[in-house]
Amino acid sequence: MLTIGDFAKHGRVSVRMLRHYDAIGLLRPARVDPLSGYRFYGAAQLARLNRVIALKELGFTLQQVRAVLDEEVDAAELRGMLRLRRAELAAAIAADARRLARVEARLRTIESEGTMSAHDVVVKRVPSVRVAELTAVAASYQPEDIGPVIGPLFAELCRRLEEAGVAETGPSVARYEDAPEGGGAVLIRVGVPVGPGVAAGAYDFDVVDLPPIEQAATVVHRGPMDEVMGSSQELAHFIDANGYRSAGYARELYLECPDDPAQWVTELQEPVVRR
Repeated sequence: MLTIGDFAKHGRVSVRMLRHYDAIGLLRPARVDPLSGYRFYGAAQLARLNRVIALKELGFTLQQVRAVLDEEVDAAELRGMLRLRRAELAAAIAADARRLARVEARLRTIESEGTMSAHDVVVKRVPSVRVAELTAVAASYQPEDIGPVIGPLFAELCRRLEEAGVAETGPSVARYEDAPEGGGAVLIRVGVPVGPGVAAGAYDFDVVDLPPIEQAATVVHRGPMDEVMGSSQELAHFIDANGYRSAGYARELYLECPDDPAQWVTELQEPVVRR
């Protein structure tokens, strides 16, 4: 038998915690000395303690932990529960990491206000291009709504192009516009340039001729699209300060998209006219 102190040491918990578990009936000692009141535990009880701690760390209340353990959930079921909870926590951590990246990007934008721009904005003509295109709707222009839609949409378009034997002829492009249903929803159009011989109506994707943009204010953004805000706002400052106004929906031209998003190179293209 192990004293409560030794059991706590081997279980990596506090004596106070063990006393609390005893009081609520979650983990009773194997024996209590009737004279001294000292608690003693068997080494086999470490298995229950491990389950208690694992479930508690995964967000279950002590009442839920007791319900799970008293129902004598077997090891396979418990592993399944823990794996599911682990996946939920991993997803939450990933979401928090993306949220933190967006906050940091906005903070960098705020900190750069009033400083000399690191971006060179160029006004130029963008030629017309024929693209294979797919369309989907996102809830809003916020990155957390755009990201989960645009990535799978590009992947699906590439899959369909490969199945159809249609070759890409240039860097891919994305366009955004207000969705017809309103409510802040965004229509996302992703396209991949294709040759002039690729005809509309013959495939399970749209084939569209994007018209030229006679005047586009353009800026090159380097890094992940989650951090595009600074470049986009710099473009807005240029348009406002140089006597232009926006004349349509912007495009994103993905010049380089290696596996590491930190190395991405994207050109933002916004149609403009003189005010």
